Amino acid sequence: MGMEGIGARVARKEDKRFITGKGRYTDDMVVPGMKHAHFIRSPHAHAKIKNIDISAAEKMPGVIGILNGNQLAEDAVGNIICGWMIHSKDGTPMNMGAWRPLAQDTVRYVGDAVAVVVADTKAQARDAAEAVVIDYETLPVVTSAVEALKDGAPQLHPEAKNNLIFDWEIGDSAATDAAIASAAHVTEMKIINNRLVPNPMEPRAALGVYDEGDDHYTLWTTSQNPHVARLVLSAFYNVAPENKLRVIAPDVGGGFGSKIYIYPEEIVCLWASKRTGVPVKWNSDRTEAFLTDAHGRDHVSTVKMAFDADNRITGFKVDTIANLGAYMSLFSSSVPTYLYATLLSGQYNIPNIHANVRTVYTNTVPVDAYRGAGRPEATYLVERTMETAARELGISPAELRKTNFVREFPHQTPVIMCYDAGDFEASLNAAMKASDYAGFPARKAEAKSRGKLRGIGMSCYIEACGIAPSAAVGSLGAGVGLWESAEVRVNAVGTVEVLTGSHSHGQGHETTFAQLVADRFGVGIDTVSIVHGDTDKVQMGMGTYGSRSGAVGMSAVVKALDKVEIKAKKLAAHLLEADESDIVIENGELKVAGTDKSVPWFQMALAAYTAHNMPEGMEPGLKEGAFYDPSNFTFPAGCYICEVEVDPETGKTEIIQFVAADDFGKIINPMIVEGQVHGGVAQGIGQALLEGTHYDPETGQLLTASYMDYTMPRADDLPSFQVSTTETACPSNPLGIKGCGEAGAIGSPPALINAITDAIGNNDLTMPATPQRVWAALRSAQ
Repeated sequence: MGMEGIGARVARKEDKRFITGKGRYTDDMVVPGMKHAHFIRSPHAHAKIKNIDISAAEKMPGVIGILNGNQLAEDAVGNIICGWMIHSKDGTPMNMGAWRPLAQDTVRYVGDAVAVVVADTKAQARDAAEAVVIDYETLPVVTSAVEALKDGAPQLHPEAKNNLIFDWEIGDSAATDAAIASAAHVTEMKIINNRLVPNPMEPRAALGVYDEGDDHYTLWTTSQNPHVARLVLSAFYNVAPENKLRVIAPDVGGGFGSKIYIYPEEIVCLWASKRTGVPVKWNSDRTEAFLTDAHGRDHVSTVKMAFDADNRITGFKVDTIANLGAYMSLFSSSVPTYLYATLLSGQYNIPNIHANVRTVYTNTVPVDAYRGAGRPEATYLVERTMETAARELGISPAELRKTNFVREFPHQTPVIMCYDAGDFEASLNAAMKASDYAGFPARKAEAKSRGKLRGIGMSCYIEACGIAPSAAVGSLGAGVGLWESAEVRVNAVGTVEVLTGSHSHGQGHETTFAQLVADRFGVGIDTVSIVHGDTDKVQMGMGTYGSRSGAVGMSAVVKALDKVEIKAKKLAAHLLEADESDIVIENGELKVAGTDKSVPWFQMALAAYTAHNMPEGMEPGLKEGAFYDPSNFTFPAGCYICEVEVDPETGKTEIIQFVAADDFGKIINPMIVEGQVHGGVAQGIGQALLEGTHYDPETGQLLTASYMDYTMPRADDLPSFQVSTTETACPSNPLGIKGCGEAGAIGSPPALINAITDAIGNNDLTMPATPQRVWAALRSAQ
């Protein structure tokens, strides 16, 4: 390892521009003639659109145009799609209702876009929007997925009887039922995973530009995967031909999954630019974000976990109802199925698992992947159940987990996944040591003397990320491949450009990807540039989500670096009159091993471009590309331990310590990994303690549509985290990377709720564990 290579704690290169206000975001983009869009959104959760009167609004100052769904349909712009086909257990395909970018006949949630005003300024567009008169006929509303399935519930889409999208299962139902029937002990629970709003720092934005002279479209957007955006906009939505569409995702201020998808606003801004003849820009405000960004989670589950007389798990039965909101978003169908139920084995050797998942339409914001995407929901089920079972069995939660850990690899679970490598007990032991788990009883007694209730909780998570391989996900219904691409260009003076299909929206790619080059060629990371987020510069790529940038994106870079190295060594051998097999690359030089003969990296690069002295048949230049399609998912895992104190008079919870011991495989930059864990744990604590989306069940109005009502974690809500790692290299990619971006959000909620329920002596506690809920649980336990 060099000073800046793999494993080095290198400060992020990109942070200088971010912390000095020099970042370039979509809302910073200004083009000649640019106008502004304001979307008119439904104030009703469910209604028929009877009439739209724009007569007064179109005469107002600055108005360029007011467009609606009928005009969008006239131009043959398609419906928003779900890109992952799921079939019900009876073989029928999922019931996908129509989602128009601008609603034509019916609105189905508060915030559903009905029309758009384009005007000279934002203020003028907003003023004109208020003058548009829309006549609605309100319809009955349902916001709960459980209620939506009942006979007589309001129906959202004619394609989905009883609002059921699909009824899907995985695993062996009969074998699991038999294991439960013959068990020595069965733990049963009802578990709710609360709905969340992602809340990235930068709200969504779009700038659509149609150039009539070139018949060409450009879209600047806050996207985690600009190439997929271009593909969908052209192939499915018919907005523009792919070869005439450029999608640019510049600096993006956080995503957490919510910026994977194609939303109505991107489609409409591009279309409206052509329709009105002017560039059209839209930027969401925070309330719009609450009303329109894809929400996350929202499951209601019942579980049964069976144990034999030796406390070994023999069966796990899960029934889940998942709320997908008013429409199916791009990857929504995969989240409560193949990204969720396939992880229900957790870290444990469970011979029989069966999960049944029903997904449901409701009059709420569409739900899709949010940090972890199915894995947090699965881990919460497994780890809450394991902790509860330990209490019921009267044994240590740590010992119950150890009894059931998978210990031999590869391990095939009953629900598709094949774990390739791991050492789960190493993480558990590291976390127990760091938390002084054995000393907890003394600390509990000391807290009691102060009138406080102290509790400790554990969570052992596993996730599947680096989502792939393409053939596997294709067989499961995915509409795209999940490979990644890279191109490495060595310039004539030896500087290096890495073009990657991965996209950075806070992960530090400009640093970690450069560290790969520094490690391989011994050049400084300041001589390495990372190019991403522009479909005109980078060959087709699949973007960033599911902790895939390292395991998949970096692996593509490694393949391209391999090709560059072969050519560089061949050229250096020719220049040094040596055998190619004797060339080594060290500290920015290509050397003949065992001699003092060498050529500097930059001199070799220059020779590749001057081309005066090259091996016979070698092409000039030094540029190579690669695609990488992994052979398996990666399986990060770890153990989190949380210790809390609860004030019995107020129900307020204080986190005394939080310990995270993760196995991420090979780590490129420990400092960035620690930051990712800190961020993920903070989001998980937010879900467990503070965050929760609530709708009025009668009107469908979102009651938590601002930070006045939706509580985000602040610095004083969080402890100083103790973060450490163990390492088992991943065998399915060349770097041994497993991924770290989602782990904190996956493992932390059950650890925290397990700690609170331990403290208060009542296991019946639903997230978020607000002081009011904790206080009520305390009273009910007395």
